[in-house]
Amino acid sequence: MFPAAGDFIAVTIFAQAGVPPAATDRLPSAAPAGSDGEADSPTRPDSTGRGRRHQSEPPAYAALDLGTNNCRLLVAKPSRRGFKVIDAFSRIIRLGEGVTASGVLNEAAMSRTLQALHICATKIRRHQVKRSRLVATEACRMASNGPEFLNRVEQELGLQIEILSREDEARLAVSGCASLIDQSADLVLVFDIGGGSSELIWLDLDLWRRQQADQLARPQRRSLSDRVDMQGCILAWTSLPVGVVTLAERSGGRFIANAEYEDMVTHVKTLIEPFEAAAGVLPRLAGRSAHLLGTSGTVTTVAGVHLGLARYDRSRVDGCWITTNDAQRVADNLLHATHEQRVAEPCVGHERADLVLAGCAILEAMIRTLPCQRLRVADRGLREGILTTLMSEDASHGRGWD
Repeated sequence: MFPAAGDFIAVTIFAQAGVPPAATDRLPSAAPAGSDGEADSPTRPDSTGRGRRHQSEPPAYAALDLGTNNCRLLVAKPSRRGFKVIDAFSRIIRLGEGVTASGVLNEAAMSRTLQALHICATKIRRHQVKRSRLVATEACRMASNGPEFLNRVEQELGLQIEILSREDEARLAVSGCASLIDQSADLVLVFDIGGGSSELIWLDLDLWRRQQADQLARPQRRSLSDRVDMQGCILAWTSLPVGVVTLAERSGGRFIANAEYEDMVTHVKTLIEPFEAAAGVLPRLAGRSAHLLGTSGTVTTVAGVHLGLARYDRSRVDGCWITTNDAQRVADNLLHATHEQRVAEPCVGHERADLVLAGCAILEAMIRTLPCQRLRVADRGLREGILTTLMSEDASHGRGWD
């Protein structure tokens, strides 16, 4: 039913992480490279009374995450506090539907994805994006026809999408949610439960604090580069070959009883335990402060249900703290609900009802394996990490707009 515990697991231990590889520019052919974005505020009148753009107006950047389950786009401009989102798009496309069994992307899934990507291409052109990075993750990594599909996307839509490595995905996830890390903690586990894979990254904040001490003499603002620098305190990371789509497909998804749920949890634990044994973090936790930081649809859904939201509200979910006991209580309630009751839950709905228990099982396996009581929820991640990296690179080369 499941792959062997050691299959496909990459475990990397860092004494201290090096500088991440430079992000690659990915510009759609229809978007003029180097052009300015649209103004954040009304144009200022010139001496003739006609409107004109302020010369220092920042350009637009774009980040696209083409995942196993979702297609997500952010368009943003640099600001004094980091960046300001000026446009966004998200759609469940189930690109990885059936890929575990067949090894290929099916035509229906590719058709759905092309429709979503057409909207993304239109938004990128509309905002005259200067610099972008468009990435595909586990579904395209797994599928033998993944590269062929991305070539088709480029030919039909002009979008150049790269297949992101698992290591880069982990690093960018850290940068994307770095501002939510409790800086008083000693150790933090950042995790991203995806559709086809799940990334786990241990951060040692003692390394980060040493970096900050070295930079005290620097007077300039470092809001974006600080988030990228957080990659420098990665202690260990892994990419597990399991996500909500792949786990739900193996387990039936809609009708899951206690026994099936426990089988899922046990399976994921067998994937996490070799990583933890190699990383050796558990012995370090004694007497030290640690917390979990989750960036995924699973944790935002669990948080929304826990908060009793009548509809999903990002402003209340992003950055909120819950206990791991709270998360387990939500998962238990969802497990014992009918499929129809899960659909009726405002923060679950029809599109996530057959996936939410798989996500809860992955989260439960982490909670049982890693004794942390506090969980911070991030409605941000890979796309924000891409934007942070691109803008930080430009700022470091004297092309910042702070």
